[in-house]
Amino acid sequence: MAEIDHLVIAARDLDSGARWLEDRLGVPLLPGGAHAAMGTHNRLLRLDGDEGLYLELIAIDPAAPAPGRPRWFGLDDPALQARLAPRPHLVHWVARSDDLAREALPAHGDTLAMRRGAYSWRVTLTADGQPPGAGLVPTLIQWDVPHNPAERLPESGCTLMKLEGFHPDPAAIAADLEKLGLARQLALFPTGPGEAPQLVAYLRTPLGLVELD
Repeated sequence: MAEIDHLVIAARDLDSGARWLEDRLGVPLLPGGAHAAMGTHNRLLRLDGDEGLYLELIAIDPAAPAPGRPRWFGLDDPALQARLAPRPHLVHWVARSDDLAREALPAHGDTLAMRRGAYSWRVTLTADGQPPGAGLVPTLIQWDVPHNPAERLPESGCTLMKLEGFHPDPAAIAADLEKLGLARQLALFPTGPGEAPQLVAYLRTPLGLVELD
């Protein structure tokens, strides 16, 4: 069965995105690294209370060459980049698997081998780079090293309290989550007329309860 690994917050620019998120949470983010195969870079924050759970702030790396395929998490989508212009947004979540070949759904697309520094892993990625289920069905990751980044990060004082998803067809999302054993991890609700799908996380932080969407 899969289990939640990390939340993905996309930013237009990593430095300004980190300043915004640090002001919001009241804690500093820590350096992550670059993903050469995707042309992205990130910063990280451990989420206390759940072993191996963390938050990833990610952005296109302007110093990196463009990859030979669409970047993950829909970062090449002009509509997403326009949405990120005012501030970062929670765009996706990633679940940890011990057997991608068995647990991945058709919607997950291909499996890619990745490496960043001391970390190596396999991850699912759709052909167009868009997250499955409009971001509500998690991408799957299988770590090929004993520890994921969260286990080497210091405690942050931030805890994930609840994860919610809004979708025009919540039953379809719920069916996919049930197959992954993750139905209890995401509370699902229907969107209103004309509303886009949305992922929302509620974090307990040193500044109080914070909503990220």
